[in-house]
Amino acid sequence: MRRVVVTGMAGITALGNDWETLSRHFVSNRSGIRRMHEWDVFEDLNTRLGGPIDDFAVPAHWTRKQLRSMGRVARLAVAAAERALADAGLLDDPSIRDGRMGVACGSSAGSTDEIKAFGNMLLNARADGLNANSYVRMMPHTTAANISIFFGLTGRLIPTSSACTSGSQGVGYAYEAIKFGRLPMMLAGGAEELCPTEAMVFDALYATSLMNDTPQLSPRPYDSARDGLVVGEGGGMLVLEELEHALARGARIHAEIVGFGSNADGQHITRPEQTTMRRAMELALEDAGLAPEAIGYVNGHGTATEQGDIAETLATSELFGPRMPISSQKSFLGHTLGACGALESWFSIEMMNRDTYVPTLNLDNIDPRCGELDYLRGGMRVMSNEYVMNNNFAFGGVNTSLIFRRWPTA
Repeated sequence: MRRVVVTGMAGITALGNDWETLSRHFVSNRSGIRRMHEWDVFEDLNTRLGGPIDDFAVPAHWTRKQLRSMGRVARLAVAAAERALADAGLLDDPSIRDGRMGVACGSSAGSTDEIKAFGNMLLNARADGLNANSYVRMMPHTTAANISIFFGLTGRLIPTSSACTSGSQGVGYAYEAIKFGRLPMMLAGGAEELCPTEAMVFDALYATSLMNDTPQLSPRPYDSARDGLVVGEGGGMLVLEELEHALARGARIHAEIVGFGSNADGQHITRPEQTTMRRAMELALEDAGLAPEAIGYVNGHGTATEQGDIAETLATSELFGPRMPISSQKSFLGHTLGACGALESWFSIEMMNRDTYVPTLNLDNIDPRCGELDYLRGGMRVMSNEYVMNNNFAFGGVNTSLIFRRWPTA
């Protein structure tokens, strides 16, 4: 079996598109959450909080022909992929177009403007706004397909439309494709565009934050005063390579992926299960050949929902004990759904390589019902770790766990 390394990383977020910008906001406790006045027209929507990317612009060199098939979610994914390929030194390399590179990517859904247009057809018997590209902008695999076409990738295409684990499954399945020798390079990740329909999904479950007048104080993962999640948007992509392939071309290596675990709760469509969450982490450890003691930090899913926070932290504490440091960057960006697994993998690698870890924003009073862990709060934590874990959990009972290893420097 092959070893798999990360040679490119990038993301598009509400707080910036590079680690230097993001880390400045993390250090200064700046949140990307704001009141969404645009949603005031939806009288039945209770939350008015979101984490939008207000300054996203299509790169000037993208052509009209390239843009025709891309809604906002695909544009976020392709923009992140372009940055990741550039970071890996592969953007203009012909090797990515000869079948050696594939893509594994997903989102919760395609672009909702197109869904609205099709809904108009069904409700009003009118095809206003529909055209030949409407379906490809709406289809669940629009991110993966558009990345493949934009860059001319002819290797495997693995769509991962699994809500909040779309990005982490993208990374995990890409890792497995390389590990088992199917091809040497993969683009992996996920994206999500902000839409009031996604806020309404959680609103209907009484799971959204209603702190509409104090957006800087929400969400509050693991905090006893949490009142629900905040939906965000973004795109995150990693370039994964087989180790020998990366070394042969002199690539810079950010980290090694050494473990991936994924399973299903098999119990309830929206209620998280502590037992299977723990098992997903154990599967990642078994894949990596590591004992729990080897992991130095867990990047938690941390959605700021009551059931999710409690189940996740109890599972984590049960496996690792109270010494395990944990935090969630969703406290800064909101829940980016299909993008979060890829973005938080990027964040985990950056934190591991820089020995500086981002705390959970707004975590003032730890919920006593949460598992006993070393919750990072109040400021950046300096520590040195060889292995870090990133966990994500999704509707449908999908659980994922990824383990990254620090790449030794000369």
